[in-house]
Amino acid sequence: MWLDEKSFVVLVSGRGSNLQALIEATKLGFISGSLSLVISDTPGAYALKRAEKESIPTCLLDYQTFSGKKEYETSLLSVLEQVNPSLICLAGYMRMVGRTIVSRFRYRILNIHPSLLPSFPGLEAQRQAVEYGVKVSGCTVHLVDEGMDTGPIIGQAAVPVHDSDTVESLSERILEQEHRVYPEAVRLFLGNKLEIMGRMVKIKE
Repeated sequence: MWLDEKSFVVLVSGRGSNLQALIEATKLGFISGSLSLVISDTPGAYALKRAEKESIPTCLLDYQTFSGKKEYETSLLSVLEQVNPSLICLAGYMRMVGRTIVSRFRYRILNIHPSLLPSFPGLEAQRQAVEYGVKVSGCTVHLVDEGMDTGPIIGQAAVPVHDSDTVESLSERILEQEHRVYPEAVRLFLGNKLEIMGRMVKIKE
């Protein structure tokens, strides 16, 4: 195994707009590191095409070809250990990461979630926000632990919820902020600017 202190891997399931934001931030030098691999659990995911267009290595682990979560995660862990990145970024990755991988890469996995955690964890957070009638929603970048969207928070951005909002319109505005705060969190992590103290994540000067 090798360890590049400035490398990161992205896990995706869908279209990969947050992946694209990370690609652009890396190309501009905002993120001081290399995106070494993009892994998807979904064949045909547009995110893979985004990576291939930029000549970024890709890996498809089609979940449907495995007997279950345990076998799939064993293969995923094997790939991750071969690359051994400094950081793993979940970007529209629609599966909870298993305990074995979380333990192996403790505090080296980030996720972006479309709500102001701890409000509205899990799936369809934007719909939850609209249906609940909140006036402010947003997005959160957090470290991944064994729970669902429960890890220590690195950064957040607030987005107003308008009376006229639909799930789609709110999702679009939140996504704009995701594309801003996720690259910033990755930049801070790879720049060794984060200090984790229990549930608190402090930004070092």
